[in-house]
Amino acid sequence: MPAPTTVEQTRAPFPVRLLNKCGTALEKIGIESTAPSAAELIDKAKRRCGLEDFGGGEFVEPLSRLLESCHREARLNVIGKMALRSDVVRILGNRLLLERDRRIYPEIAQQTIREPLFIVGLPRSGTTLLHILLAADPAHRAPLTWEVMSPSPPSSEDRQQRIQQASRNLAVLRWLAPTFESVHATGAELPQECVSLTSPTFMSDQFDTMYNVPSYRAWFFSQDLRPAYKFHRRSLQHLQFRQSAERWVLKAPAHMFAAPALLSIYPDARFVQIHRDPIEAVASVSSLVTILRQVFSDAVDPVQIGRDALTYWSQALKTFMRARDQLLPHRVCDLRYDDVRRDPIAAAGHVYEHFGWPFSPEVERQMNAVLAQQNSQTNGVHRYDAAYFRLEGMNGFAEYCERFGISPSASSQQEERAEAAA
Repeated sequence: MPAPTTVEQTRAPFPVRLLNKCGTALEKIGIESTAPSAAELIDKAKRRCGLEDFGGGEFVEPLSRLLESCHREARLNVIGKMALRSDVVRILGNRLLLERDRRIYPEIAQQTIREPLFIVGLPRSGTTLLHILLAADPAHRAPLTWEVMSPSPPSSEDRQQRIQQASRNLAVLRWLAPTFESVHATGAELPQECVSLTSPTFMSDQFDTMYNVPSYRAWFFSQDLRPAYKFHRRSLQHLQFRQSAERWVLKAPAHMFAAPALLSIYPDARFVQIHRDPIEAVASVSSLVTILRQVFSDAVDPVQIGRDALTYWSQALKTFMRARDQLLPHRVCDLRYDDVRRDPIAAAGHVYEHFGWPFSPEVERQMNAVLAQQNSQTNGVHRYDAAYFRLEGMNGFAEYCERFGISPSASSQQEERAEAAA
């Protein structure tokens, strides 16, 4: 008999379950908290920061759509409602502070972002591990988790305090979702997905990952995402002002879906695309999303999550493949998940060889040290089963599989270590 999957093993702590049940009971008798409005949360962020200027109001419509979708569709529990308010106010506060910083330090706007490297590919394909390894090179700069959570001020002022706050936030997530660390390694000082840098525009797929928001999702998919990537660039300038390096090394599978917008803002971008069997990748990311959404809602549908993942990632691949076909071959380096998993250092070396970067013994030594540290901190095994999500209709990936010689596996149970340790 196969071992239970990680989703099946996931259960919130008893105090959290009790709190959410009390919230449900109150709702049944007509007592429920009012849904927050965009105006309410904007005003709260202004009061908290003592600032008024968001640098434009184009974020208000996306925020309003997100809040409405969360209220009507996400079926948030007590923890979810608290998290939504807290997260939105934090993000709004960061936007206010970033705008203030640009007035105080006009040199931020003069920062040039040259030939950034974006690591893409299907989720759960070793992108996190490769990102961590490449970030170990002193010539590279990657956004760290604490920087993304608290990017202001653009200096080392209160650095340790901001790191500690990020660590506390991550500790709360690990308490709320005890199995999450088996799926995806977290750490305040680890490189973070740079898609989070678009969150102050409220046009980011990170919200769709956390909450079931189909109307927001449909609206988001139809938008011109260039404003989000303009803000992404502003955020990189901000972080680069504090600490620069020869090049940015960035990572997020979701960049594939937004490739045209990304290239309009970063026309000299370079890419690493990691390839993995789509069935395994989609089953793994569906498991991750299910575990994460269960923190914020007691009504999570794994089958719907799997269906949405199939649609989104097949379209993301098609969009990226069209975009990369317009690029010269030397701007895209291909890797395979199995190679990254088998020999991560050799895979990183292949990236250096492809782009003509020097791969010195010192860089290799630092990568080995980071790899050993990540392996020592990995907790548990992530088990998932494509059948649990009823993954069907993989024809959306047929062209991709044929192009890169991938033979989809049978939908049997798989297991993997937390992705950061492949």
